[in-house]
Amino acid sequence: MEFLARYQDGVVADLRDVVCVVDLASQPIMLAIVDAATREELDRWPSPDVMAVHSGARELRLSAMGKAAGARLVVSSIDDIRKARALLPSLQQHHRRYTFRQVRIAGLSTLALLSVIVAYIYGVPLLAGRLVWLIPPEWEEQLGQAAASQIEAALTEGKGFVLCDPDTDSPANRAIARFVGETFNGLGSPFTPRVAVVRSSIPNAFALPGGQAYYLSELLQASQTPEEFAGVLAHELGHVYYRHSMETLIATSATGLLVGFVLGDMTGLSVAGAVGSSLIDNRFSREAERQADEFAAATAQRLGFSPKGLVDLLDRVAKDDEFSRALALFASHPLTEERRKVLEAMEAPIANPRPAFDSVEWAAIRSMCKPPAPPPLPPIVTPAP
Repeated sequence: MEFLARYQDGVVADLRDVVCVVDLASQPIMLAIVDAATREELDRWPSPDVMAVHSGARELRLSAMGKAAGARLVVSSIDDIRKARALLPSLQQHHRRYTFRQVRIAGLSTLALLSVIVAYIYGVPLLAGRLVWLIPPEWEEQLGQAAASQIEAALTEGKGFVLCDPDTDSPANRAIARFVGETFNGLGSPFTPRVAVVRSSIPNAFALPGGQAYYLSELLQASQTPEEFAGVLAHELGHVYYRHSMETLIATSATGLLVGFVLGDMTGLSVAGAVGSSLIDNRFSREAERQADEFAAATAQRLGFSPKGLVDLLDRVAKDDEFSRALALFASHPLTEERRKVLEAMEAPIANPRPAFDSVEWAAIRSMCKPPAPPPLPPIVTPAP
């Protein structure tokens, strides 16, 4: 039995009409390729080595192991395709091996993806929590400066932050510095936190690696009591104390390296972009938020003010809705109602309660972001008659 095909030897571009004959007498069984016009034998392919390659909808393309990469037999007739499949049982064997190989590759790829997901959820945060304490504080401060530059450019369209009160010796800045000093007194932290209150229409506060923290003016205007302002500030100082921003950078970079390893892209571009993007997003893990809340509660107990001001402010600025509750298990931040329960559980009677800031300090802080008064108009001079 034989079948008709078109043949290309993979060396030259000529396409020739051929007759393919299975030589059962040879050992191993060979597929003889004979010119249809001259009956000249052009090539012989070992039958077990013949395999189907990617073909069109109405044709069968064959190649053979050990032959030139472009060597092809193209079978177009339906009858000839049936004959070829009947004469070459190796086609079915190769097809099964190919299918098994594809399934195996898909399975390994799925396992690799699952390993990345598991590493991202469990391994990377655990590793980052261990590695952060090996980073020299000087390095972290340098990263914090780089992050500050990127965040300023992103939030202010390259114009830079505008301080509400650039005078470090003003009553408001002295009050904030006093609170920061009392908060970190005796903790043995390698950092001396610096808090800047900047103008922004975004109600937020965040901390960077190395001790720099920002309190945005929109959130300050939403703060109705000294305890609310102090609670949020103590929470951000908790992130500084536990080095959560640095931990986030390590986790983001490690995840980028892990994905790059699986995908074969080890250029490090994902790591280079981690400094700004991950901190602008400003999402810490539930564990990090819990630690910062506990730090704020402990600070409130030690300094003598109520820790519930933190959640009172969050209730107004970012009140929970049904959508956020539905996604509670996947959210990086605990819900404010959950945080309220935690802070209320940690609250204990205070022996000598006192406000976080006295009335004079709080008045100075509340007014530090008010727009300056316009200059007085020049007097109207009436010309002499």
